[in-house]
Amino acid sequence: MSEVHQAITAHVQKQHAILKKFAMLDAERERHIEEAVERCRRGESFTVELINEVTKQMNELAKGSLVPTRRYVTPEMVREYVSRLEGKRS
Repeated sequence: MSEVHQAITAHVQKQHAILKKFAMLDAERERHIEEAVERCRRGESFTVELINEVTKQMNELAKGSLVPTRRYVTPEMVREYVSRLEGKRS
């Protein structure tokens, strides 16, 4: 019986670690997105490389289907988002 308990405990701990890592990566990804959006709004050059590096890590975690995948971001997506934001402010 204790072997079953240990196996379940190990499984739950592994899932918790995946969820914790995913949440950390999600927050990092959002920071990079916000930075790209702000740079775009100011008319400065920006890149989506850091966003997509984090996205790749998140999608690797998602292969176990415990967490969702995230879409890769293109510069056009950032520009379109900024355009919609600016339209709402008018």
